[in-house]
Amino acid sequence: METYLHYFILFLGLISISKSVLSFSIWVWGSFFRPSKNLKEYGSWALITGSTDGIGKALAFELANKGLNLILVGRNPSKLEETANAIHERYRGKMFIKTVVIDFAKCPPEEIVKKIEETVDGVDVGILINNAGLAYPYARFMHEVDLELMMCLMKVNMEGLTWVTKSIIPRMLEKKKGAIVNIGSGSSATVSSYPLYSIYAATKAYVQMLSKSLSVEYKQQGIDVQCQIPLLVATKMTYIKKSSLFVPSAETYSKASIRWIGYGEICVPYWPHAIQGFIIRALPEKLLDHLLFKYFNGMRKRGLHKETKLAKMK
Repeated sequence: METYLHYFILFLGLISISKSVLSFSIWVWGSFFRPSKNLKEYGSWALITGSTDGIGKALAFELANKGLNLILVGRNPSKLEETANAIHERYRGKMFIKTVVIDFAKCPPEEIVKKIEETVDGVDVGILINNAGLAYPYARFMHEVDLELMMCLMKVNMEGLTWVTKSIIPRMLEKKKGAIVNIGSGSSATVSSYPLYSIYAATKAYVQMLSKSLSVEYKQQGIDVQCQIPLLVATKMTYIKKSSLFVPSAETYSKASIRWIGYGEICVPYWPHAIQGFIIRALPEKLLDHLLFKYFNGMRKRGLHKETKLAKMK
């Protein structure tokens, strides 16, 4: 009896090791060797929200480099024009670019839907990238988040993404193909909690679950829905100016992001981020919660001090 038990335990161990080896092999293949898809097969146009800064702007340039026409969505008309001109200048006007001014924090749902539907009417939109996002200026407890900021977080991070997606899906269903990429966050996918940024992390958890569910709904209809998980990227939103291996520039991250479009429902495109995530998840949950709270509380105190100092100067 003990011999059979011994073999059974050994068998379970081999299965566990085999699964780990297989998962690691798939990750290596996807991160370093798998060719990216021909994105033009989805359609000749790509729509990007939050396209005038950070990851969204870098993705717009990468998609233009792949030969796609662009629909750039943002809230600032002058920055939209500046971005469109920069793309035209780099690629010598080889693509068409449309711009749409939408402030997700202020526009009512029906106006968002109307603007998007009017813009994509008669246009072969194959790729939608929901990148527009908003975060806290600095860490704070939930009761310290003012109502205006709270509403803006939910409107931009959840509602705007939802209404744009709802506007685009019928077009993709008509031709039975398309790719939707929603930019999530390590705050909801990598760590056990995200204290002092609770509402932001919760909005990104919504993005992740929506993406997973829509993928199941529309996969058989030829639509690839994906949530990409970045950790820290050197952008204006993160207030990080200097890039490094584990904190890439938006341009470096966007190259990895493009390679993963169409592969997987939830993914971490930038391989150093995936390694970071593996290490983070290996830590005891209570320890991780404690470290995050301590770190973000320090950020909160510095933020409050800076805010108080600026108020006195005024």
